[in-house]
Formats: sequence, structure tokens, C-alpha cells
Amino acid sequence: MKTLTVALGDRSYPIYLGEGILDRLPAILGDRSVGGSAAIVTDSNVGPLYAERVASLFDARPVICAFEAGEERKRLDQIEWLCGRFLEAGLDRGSMVVALGGGVVGDMAGFAAAVYMRGIRFIQIPTTIVAQVDSSVGGKTGVNHPLGKNSIGSFHQPSAVIIDMSLLATLPDREVRAGMAEVIKHGVIADADLFAYLEGASAAILAKDVRALERPILRSCEIKSEIVAMDEREQGRRAELNYGHTFGHAIEAASEYSLFLHGEAVALGMHAAGVLAHSLGMVEAGFVSRQRACIEAYGLPVAWPDLPVEAALAAMRHDKKVRSGAVKLILPDRMGHVVQRTDIDDALVRKAFEALRG
Repeated sequence: MKTLTVALGDRSYPIYLGEGILDRLPAILGDRSVGGSAAIVTDSNVGPLYAERVASLFDARPVICAFEAGEERKRLDQIEWLCGRFLEAGLDRGSMVVALGGGVVGDMAGFAAAVYMRGIRFIQIPTTIVAQVDSSVGGKTGVNHPLGKNSIGSFHQPSAVIIDMSLLATLPDREVRAGMAEVIKHGVIADADLFAYLEGASAAILAKDVRALERPILRSCEIKSEIVAMDEREQGRRAELNYGHTFGHAIEAASEYSLFLHGEAVALGMHAAGVLAHSLGMVEAGFVSRQRACIEAYGLPVAWPDLPVEAALAAMRHDKKVRSGAVKLILPDRMGHVVQRTDIDDALVRKAFEALRG
């Protein structure tokens, strides 16, 4: 088992990564305790697989709160339902919430924990690659609004993140592919060597070879932990983690969150960002083709022929990263490095969206 630390002073917390570590939960948590009252938040995909197993590790049986899986469930009325379950179960300020699932589960469980009794502890047990390398680390929680993804939420750091690689054995192939978009992102923004590794390891990774997966997942967690420790509230460098996301979130909103998995939308967004960077003279054409080839090697989309460009542009303008009317875009200037831009003309952004139509 490997351990990383997200260094946030008195709110620092560990990330544990290993194979078959879930059943060691009581020992791992230690003084974070499995002895008090708790709630396990999960969904209809993950709950039947692992909820009872996790519940059995607690001294007192936790309440299991499972909702129908899907991005469309990530909304405020579901948070009200979760908090109602917590109240019925008698959770108090000393209780703990366990997020058991992918990114939607983690975001909702974390937000419910943030607002229930003005904030109680929670831990993340991510069961998808995208949750392991991205959404479980950093304390961003929230729900969607029809006008913008993750536009209602808060920062609420977990007490611990427990990444059991063996849980990926039950992950559907489409979810594996979608999760790798976030790993590719980390290579583009911060580690050219990681990107090169991903170019040569796609077959093993898509076969869910734990040895092939461990290096990129661990490195992704290191990158995100380092950035979050420097800029928890996204006032500076943390915005770099949004590479592909400003376009991607707009694509998700334009498709009413029903057509693409989050990672698939991010893949489209990264390709659009690469195209835009090339049009600005920031990268050579070879960068765009290399990034595109890597995205395609993981079975991820680089085109949406029916993309409603104007709807996507409108959604982008409602993105929570907009400041004083200016959209902040994260664009590459070389492999392993990105910059933040707020001076991009709408016409060029429109062309980048149009490029996704093929």
C-alpha cells in the first residue's frame, strides 16, 4: 500500500492506494474511527457490489443511501433526500459519511456532508478511474444546474481517500476509457513522461492490468495533490486541472448530461483546446495530432457531428470559471505544460467547437 498526503495544514489528509485494501478500512482509518454512526452514500451500480461489504467493517451498521446511477441525478433535490436519510438515521456532528462510488457519488456525498449540520466528516472510496485520479481528491463537491455543471457546491475536504485498485475489476469498459481522459489530462498539463507512458500502455490499461494502471493513477494523484496543496480554492494554479473541462462542461450541458460520460466530454474538450491552441500559434500541428492519437487509442471521442455550437457557447458563458464576463481557458503551450488565458475571442472558441463536428 502506498500513501500520499494532501498537505493542507490541519486539514491535511492521506490518500491510500493499493490492491485489496478495502477490508483494511478500520486499521486504515485509525483515529478517524469506524465506531460511530455513519452513512454510506452509493448508487444503483456500485451499491449491490460493495455496500454491504463496507457496512460490515463498521462497529455499528451504517445507513446505506443508494440512488439511481447517472449524472442526471446530480441535483439539489437529491441532496435534500440524502440529508433527510441522515436525519432519519440520527447522524450528528460526530458522524461520518462514506462516499462509495464514482464521481457523481463523491460529489453528492461530499456536498451533503458539507451542508448537513454545517459540515460533518466524510471519506472517499472511489470505484472508478475518474474518481480515483480526479474527483475524490481536492475537496470540490456539488451538483449540477441546467445552466451549468457543478455550479452549486462547496469545498469540503475528505478525511481520507482510499483507492483499492481491485475495485476496478468490476468497472465497465466504457468507464475505464472515460476515466483515462483525466489521466491523459494530467500528462498534458504537468508530466510529459506520463503522457509518453500512456501512449505505449493503452492495451494493458484497457485490459485493466493493475500493474499497468498503478503508475498513472498514482502519478495523477501526486500531481493533483501537489496542485491542491498550493491552491486549494482555485485562485491560481489549480485552474490548470480544468484543462479540457471548460469545453467539456459546455458539451455536457449542451447534451443535457445524457449523451457523454464526464471523461468522454473532457476528451472532446481536450481536443478542442488543442485545436484552439494551434490556431493561436501556441503549439505545432504535431501536438494536436499526437494528443488526438492518444485520446483515440483509449477509445475516447474526438468528434461530435451533431454538436450544437451555439448552445455549447452559451453554456460556456455560464461556466463557474467565468470572471467579469471573461471565460478562463486552459491551453497547452507544450507537452506537459499549460497556461491560463482569458483573452480569447469568441470567434476562435466557436471555430474550436466547430472542429469537433468533423
